[in-house]
Amino acid sequence: MAIAPHPPDDYADRLARLETMWWKRLLDVQRPYRWYLRRLELGFVLDVGCGVGRSLANAGGHGVGVDLSPRAVELCRLRGLEAYVPRDFLASRHARPHLFDSLLLAHVVEHMTFSQARELLAAYLPFVKPAGRVVLIAPQVAGFASDATHVEYFDIPKLLRLCAAAGVPVEGHRSFPFPSAVGRIFPHNEFVVIGRAPHPSR
Repeated sequence: MAIAPHPPDDYADRLARLETMWWKRLLDVQRPYRWYLRRLELGFVLDVGCGVGRSLANAGGHGVGVDLSPRAVELCRLRGLEAYVPRDFLASRHARPHLFDSLLLAHVVEHMTFSQARELLAAYLPFVKPAGRVVLIAPQVAGFASDATHVEYFDIPKLLRLCAAAGVPVEGHRSFPFPSAVGRIFPHNEFVVIGRAPHPSR
C-alpha cells in the first residue's frame, strides 16, 4: 500500500521485473527469506501491502493479500494467490473479525509516515485473532536508500514504537539474514519485529 511518487501500477511492474531476473531465479535468492517466513508458522495470513505476492508466496501462499495497486493484485492472482485492493477486500468474505491467524506487513511501513503506518496497522488488526502473530519487516540503511518511493526510515526502535502505539505486545525482534551492520551495504538485510494481536478489550 505504497504512498509513493510513482503510480502504484508502475511500481508493481517494477517489482515483478526485479523478481523475475534470470540470475535471481537461478540462485534462488529468496530461499532464506522463504525459510524464515515459513518457520514463523503464520497459518492463514493477512498480507497487507502484498505487492506482487512475494512474501505471501514465501509464507506458503495460505492467506490473502491486500494492495493499493490493481496491477499488483492482478500479478498476485496470476501466480495463484488470493489478493484484493482494499475496497474489494472489505467487501469480501474475508473481511470478518478475527478470521486470520496472523498479520504481515513486509516492506510496507517505509512507504509512509509513522502516523500513516499506525493507522494502517490499526485498520487491519481487527481481522486477526486475539494473540495472533503480527510481523513487521522493514529495510535497513542500504535497502531504504535503494528505492526513491521510500518515505520514512523504520529501525527497530521505531518499529517497537509503532507496535506500542497500536497496542501490539512485542515478542521479539532481529536483523535478518545478517547482523544490522551488514545492512549498511547489503540492501536486502531486514529489520523484523514480531508481536501479538491485542485482545479486543485492551
